[in-house]
Amino acid sequence: EVQHPAAPPPRAPGSRGSPRKPMAAPAPSGGESSAPQQRERKAREQVLDLEKYADQRIRVRFQGGREVHGVLKGFDQLVNLVLDDCVEVMRDPEDPYQLVESRTRQLGLVICRGPQVSLVSPLDGVVEIENPFA
Repeated sequence: EVQHPAAPPPRAPGSRGSPRKPMAAPAPSGGESSAPQQRERKAREQVLDLEKYADQRIRVRFQGGREVHGVLKGFDQLVNLVLDDCVEVMRDPEDPYQLVESRTRQLGLVICRGPQVSLVSPLDGVVEIENPFA
């Protein structure tokens, strides 16, 4: 049987796929041992440290402008939040950018989906100031 020089080598009967060559291990460099390298990975620091707000009242603003106030009971790395005694602050019907503190809606226990959260701030100790750019 004559084989063309560019043809792949014949496969054993019953084998599937193309033959594979074992990969060579990378050569150690700079005096390192050939033992598997184990890199120490530093724990990632959280950008937002919500632990200090646990069991405190916080304000959460969502994409789209909704705003709620509640007691932070739990959170995860995706900023999914669990709020208790949650209250939604309603918007002024004439001016959708204006919150009406006197109009609220009681929600109770709420799970806020992290990707929709755009702002988290403590409710106590926050002072509203006049917009310097208006």
